Amino acid sequence: MNLSDTLVLIKGAGDLATGVAVRLYRCGFTLVMTELPNPLMVRRTVAFGEAVYEDEVAVEGIRARRAGDVQAVRRGIADGTIPVLIDPETRCLSELAPAVLVDAVMAKANTGTRLGDAPLVIALGPGFTAGIDCNAVIETNRGHRLGRVIYDGSAAPDTGEPGLVGGKTGERVLRAPADGIIEHRSIIGEHVEQGQVVAMVANNPVVALTSGVLRGLVRPGVPVTAGLKIGDVDPRAERWHCFEVSEKSLAIAGGVLEAILAARSTLTRRRLGH
Repeated sequence: MNLSDTLVLIKGAGDLATGVAVRLYRCGFTLVMTELPNPLMVRRTVAFGEAVYEDEVAVEGIRARRAGDVQAVRRGIADGTIPVLIDPETRCLSELAPAVLVDAVMAKANTGTRLGDAPLVIALGPGFTAGIDCNAVIETNRGHRLGRVIYDGSAAPDTGEPGLVGGKTGERVLRAPADGIIEHRSIIGEHVEQGQVVAMVANNPVVALTSGVLRGLVRPGVPVTAGLKIGDVDPRAERWHCFEVSEKSLAIAGGVLEAILAARSTLTRRRLGH
């Protein structure tokens, strides 16, 4: 498993998956990501999944490009971009034969990843058990164990409560008040005040519950369902946070990198007879 020729396939291209991709790309890995045909991403400014809509996007200077098929994936890799393939069922596995598969869908449940999908299978967050669904699980819950590699057991269960950021938890999350099409009244990076209307869904206002910077908001014009998380206000009020991979994403990415390098080290020791 040489760094220069290790293909890593990342399922999902949201903000956490993008943090993993950014760190691995900078460490020299070859990457491909898969996504849904119409992904709903909140932190769109730091999600390679936006390439599904925009054809090509950049996060921290790293470019990702939508790929229509496996041949386009290979061309994208040759061009130095990260291909984003619309392939929700990961049918590309047999053709691409990645050395590492990272499940970063963040569905809080296993949506189809199997231990034998690649020589090394890593999964993010709850819904997976190391040794059954994958080789390693990365803790995604904020706190002392964030980013830790788990080789026996599972990550902490989903609490249903947003993590603490800037002293706020649930207040920083924007949810759809009804089923319908979202219309923006504010843009990502804009400072908003508590009580301000930042969007509309089916003529119902989406109101900020705390003051801060609008860090995320799903694309305008897309259908959403009542109660769905559609936005995020960062009470730390630092605009540049909206355009950089978060500290949580980088911690999780560090766990993925550790799991890959640990597996490579184990293989090397076995080959040397140690």
